[in-house]
Amino acid sequence: MEIKKAEMGQLDAVMEIYHTAQTYMAQHGNPSQWGTEYPSRELVAGDIAKGQLYTAVDEDGLEGVFVFFVGKEPNYENITEGAWLNEKPYGVLHRIASAGKKKGVASHCIRWCLSQWPNMRGDTHEKNEVMQHVLEKNGLKRCGTIFVEDGTERIAFQTP
Repeated sequence: MEIKKAEMGQLDAVMEIYHTAQTYMAQHGNPSQWGTEYPSRELVAGDIAKGQLYTAVDEDGLEGVFVFFVGKEPNYENITEGAWLNEKPYGVLHRIASAGKKKGVASHCIRWCLSQWPNMRGDTHEKNEVMQHVLEKNGLKRCGTIFVEDGTERIAFQTP
């Protein structure tokens, strides 16, 4: 599986993957993390324009998408019920989703991110047990709680 920067011409296919993820989360006890509106088409187009949206592609086509960048994430400035493992510069993983056709896509994407920048942070909803497992399986540790733009809590993770 190859990781490539997403291109604007892939926007419809990327949004289809996010729709698949929204449906999967709703069917597996996590209907509120993304609902049916997040991420918006405008947000995803912005991620592409900034060069921060990546795709996982193989011979069968687009298998996964995610945002990755190195820099400060404003939502990570305040952490409660714990602490970040370090304050070194970090990579940020957001909005990872799979087309749902193959196993191991998310882990492949996370390993790629770690190969780019080994000090990485991410977060997920308390009801997103699948993502919690994938993050922990790939070496990230629970650090505490952060709050996203709408004020809801997320479990914060970082590589040791």
